[in-house]
Amino acid sequence: MDYKELMEAARPRLGEICKGCLVCNGRACGSKMPGPGAKGIGDTAIRNYDKWKEIRINMDTLTEKRPVDMSLEFFGQKLAYPIIAGPVGLVGLHYSDAYSDITYNDALVSGCAEAGIVAMTGDGADPTVMAAACNAIKKAGGIGIPTVKPWGPETLTEKFAFVKDSGAFACAMDVDGAGLPFLKKLNTSAGSKSTEELAEIIRNAGLPFIVKGIMTVKGALKAKEAGASAIVVSNHGGRVLDQCPATAEVLPGIVDAVQGSMKILVDGGIRSGVDIFKALAIGADAVIIARPYVTAVYGAGAEGVHILTQKLAAELEDTMEMCGAHTLAEITRDMVRL
Repeated sequence: MDYKELMEAARPRLGEICKGCLVCNGRACGSKMPGPGAKGIGDTAIRNYDKWKEIRINMDTLTEKRPVDMSLEFFGQKLAYPIIAGPVGLVGLHYSDAYSDITYNDALVSGCAEAGIVAMTGDGADPTVMAAACNAIKKAGGIGIPTVKPWGPETLTEKFAFVKDSGAFACAMDVDGAGLPFLKKLNTSAGSKSTEELAEIIRNAGLPFIVKGIMTVKGALKAKEAGASAIVVSNHGGRVLDQCPATAEVLPGIVDAVQGSMKILVDGGIRSGVDIFKALAIGADAVIIARPYVTAVYGAGAEGVHILTQKLAAELEDTMEMCGAHTLAEITRDMVRL
């Protein structure tokens, strides 16, 4: 099965809202929530995609020919590529009941581990979702990153018990999930966190901690102060706040402010190996891609994950070769035109 065949297999299984577009750019689904769209008028997801396309690549083939190494050391794990599959929850609601959160996370985690990358798993109000996701990570030898919603203290204690049992090498919290309507309705103590509250959460987690949902220099520095090991420059794919800037727009300033003091990941509209190269050139350590991996799983389960990953890796390798970068460390900001 190739990528085109994967997409054709996925479309009839994705449900009525997601169109399984060959390029997931946010235009077909717009503001459809439930569904894979974005909040409000739906322009943030579209802007995320468009702003990566405005960045141009500076080609340079007057370099020696050497093999390209795309591997990344990430909190003690060696990933084949600087790609992380993003966490997605309530897939049965937003897509179709061909998968539940439990079966989706199981396919995603195992598929990513086999493809040489790592998956972040989603969370939900139903405790069995986190339990099953962590069990999938445990079966994969701890190769996965459980992502916890910004719950209140009692719920977080329960969630982190699952995380610790999974043997995961790192964990995350999507603090921007505070903007999700279901979270506000289900748990009055859930929501945004102060720097002090986040610091306590990170201490209790006892693992390298990734804070997802950073969109300003101020936010990045607060995450650093709280003890985060990494941040994700993310607006939750446009699903939590209407009319945000694109992640590509804010990434350079955040990279410059953090100055290597913690790892920086970025998501939002990244759809190709060329986009990945642009993010790395600006200064990200790796990228997170979510919606396309949903399509991949719906199309062919763990095999779909492998097919999508290989497509992205081939595009990244080609771009690196054409710019004279043979390792990720050799990708520099002067290789792109902002």
